[in-house]
Amino acid sequence: MISKYRRLFKGEEEEGHFWPAFTDLLTIILLCFVLIFIIMMVIKSFQIEEMKRTIDQIMGVRVNIVEDLNEEFGDSSLGIEVDGKTGAIIFNTDILFEYDDTVLKPEAFQFLDEFVPAYLDVLLEKGYENYISEIIIEGHADRDGGYLYNLNLSQERAFSVAEYVLSDDFPYKNIQPALKEKLTVNGKSHSVGRTDEDGNYSAKASRRVEFKFRLKDEEILDKTRELLEGK
Repeated sequence: MISKYRRLFKGEEEEGHFWPAFTDLLTIILLCFVLIFIIMMVIKSFQIEEMKRTIDQIMGVRVNIVEDLNEEFGDSSLGIEVDGKTGAIIFNTDILFEYDDTVLKPEAFQFLDEFVPAYLDVLLEKGYENYISEIIIEGHADRDGGYLYNLNLSQERAFSVAEYVLSDDFPYKNIQPALKEKLTVNGKSHSVGRTDEDGNYSAKASRRVEFKFRLKDEEILDKTRELLEGK
């Protein structure tokens, strides 16, 4: 009988030793997870700061490009407008085309001969080339006529400009290879109209061609910035 109680007592004693040991093990595992979590958060914090610096650097490139474009064309006699936010170069299509036409005017060739080399000199020759993913020639029309008609008109006008600057007739053939790698041609129909100084729709201002640029991964960077800033 005594032997029986001794065995029972010994079993309880062993079980009592087991539970503290198991609790200690769980505590160690929990502490390991907490430590790993803290390390991961520290690493993530450094990564976020690095991402912010990278984004700021690339977004700063746009600011610098806009400044250089304004310096180049701000006082130009070519009748060019530089969008201070996006850096888009805007000029009325009257410079290039007759009303409702897609054939370049004779004087349009001289205009493009002066403008395009100066424009590409800013984008591709001042250290920005590695940041530029696209150079876009974009046509816009007024509201006269239907959407599809103006879509075709605006597309063909943009294509006419691209066709000339990439042709054998363009005098600055040295810039054509770099342009071919990045050039995109778009037509926007009358979807993005413009207004006059009083804020009223202007058909004349809406008929235009724009030269635009897109930075590499720009849309992704914009979205990343919004996420990082909690917007």
